Amino acid sequence: MNDFKGRHFGGAVILWAVRWYCRYGISYRDLETMLAERGVSVDHSTIYRWVQRYAPEMEKRLRWYWKRPGFSRSWRVDETYIKVKGRWTYLYRAVDKDGDTIDFYLSPTRNAKAAQRFLGKAVNGLKDWEKPETINTDRAPTYGIAIGELKKDGKLTDTVKHRQVKYLNNVIEADHGKLKQLIRPVRGFKTLKTAYATIRGFEVMRALKKGQAKPWQQEKGIMGEVRLIERQFGIYTA
Repeated sequence: MNDFKGRHFGGAVILWAVRWYCRYGISYRDLETMLAERGVSVDHSTIYRWVQRYAPEMEKRLRWYWKRPGFSRSWRVDETYIKVKGRWTYLYRAVDKDGDTIDFYLSPTRNAKAAQRFLGKAVNGLKDWEKPETINTDRAPTYGIAIGELKKDGKLTDTVKHRQVKYLNNVIEADHGKLKQLIRPVRGFKTLKTAYATIRGFEVMRALKKGQAKPWQQEKGIMGEVRLIERQFGIYTA
């Protein structure tokens, strides 16, 4: 199946644009100019449509490579604010103690049910040895309720420890800041759907930049990252 059938540009060019947008924190108009300097004439609105179509697919296809918990079973969980159509929404995120991305979830609400949905998503499909032994959060009571419900459902073992130690979450607070650098040029999302599609691209590129898929990259440096992405879409370049 050709993921780029009917497109004016080839898959390598489209992935190039999507990858740059999601990795470097630039505006669509700036990216339009950068591509024009390299001989690719494409409108910024087209690049936006590419990101909406291919950023979520890129995150989905690369998830097996970057989401490999188990090496560190101490999780740091927190949420940060994202503005969508003038209103605050909540991006739930989890990293391990070394700052590697575990999972994320964008929610219109900030409550126990949203926290439970996020943690349920994060542990879904994980082997028992990959699931956390400790989860550190802030002092919001919603996390304790969510963890308790997941234990009742058997998605977390009764031995999982819930900690609320402020300094332990410094690593995820710092990671929020780096993610916000990518989000800042957006200047506000229009809908929750388009926000989440874009953020999925940002998150996967952050995970790759941290080296979370390095064991599966066949070349060193940035080109190993590029080729890994291209292979997920059936593109093989020299």
